[in-house]
Amino acid sequence: MPTPSSQRSPWRYLRDADVLHAAVVTLFAVVLSGGIVWIGYVVHVWRTARRAPTTLPGRWVVLVFGRQLVADEPEHDYRGRLARALALLRGRIASRVLLLGGRSSGSRSEAEAGHAWLQGQGLPADVPIELEQESVDSLENLRHARGLLQGGDRAEVLPPVALLTSRYHLARCLLLARRLGFDGHAVAAEDALPRTPRYLALLLMEATYLMWIDLGVRWARLTGHRRMAARIS
Repeated sequence: MPTPSSQRSPWRYLRDADVLHAAVVTLFAVVLSGGIVWIGYVVHVWRTARRAPTTLPGRWVVLVFGRQLVADEPEHDYRGRLARALALLRGRIASRVLLLGGRSSGSRSEAEAGHAWLQGQGLPADVPIELEQESVDSLENLRHARGLLQGGDRAEVLPPVALLTSRYHLARCLLLARRLGFDGHAVAAEDALPRTPRYLALLLMEATYLMWIDLGVRWARLTGHRRMAARIS
C-alpha cells in the first residue's frame, strides 16, 4: 500500500507504519501456512500472465503502464508495452490512450519518453494521447488516471479500461484497478509468457507484492483499521 514519493525504490515504503503493519501480517500468514499462501499467489500471478490476451474486441480506453527509464529512454519491457499500444492504435482498438509514469530518474518522465518513442515509430495522429506524469508506482498510476478520466468529478462513472503492461505485472494492476473502482481488463505486452530465469524472478516478485497488498487490505478491513484500508481507495 504505497504512499506518494519522489523515489521509485521499494525501500521507501519501509518508512511507512501501515506498510510495515501489512508486511508483518503477511509474514505471519506465510509462516502459519507453511508457505502455501504465497504459493497460491504465485499460481494466480502465473495464470493471469499466461492467459492474458494481447487484444480485446471493440474500442477501448487504454492505460499503458510505464517503467523506469534507462538513460532517459524506454527499456526493453517498456518498449514492449509501447509496441503493443501502437498495434492497438493501428488496429483501431484504442479510442483513447493514457501513458502512465512520472519522472523516476533522468530528465524526463516515463510518459514523455514513451510518447517520444511512439512518435518515432509512426504514431497515428487521430487518436487522443494523454500523458500522466505525476506518479512513481502502479497505485499512483491508476489514481492519477482515474482523475484524468473523471475530469476531477469523482461522481462521474469510469469507462471500462484496458490495462496494458507486461505479463508479470498484470495481476497486480488488475487488483489495484478493481480496488480503485475501475472495470479493468488485462492486455499483455508480450505475445506469449516468456520462459526465462529473469521472467520467473519477476513473477515471484510480483506474487510477493500482490500478497503484501491484498492481505494487508483484507486484514485492515477485518480489524476495522480504516486508515490502512483507505490506502487503496
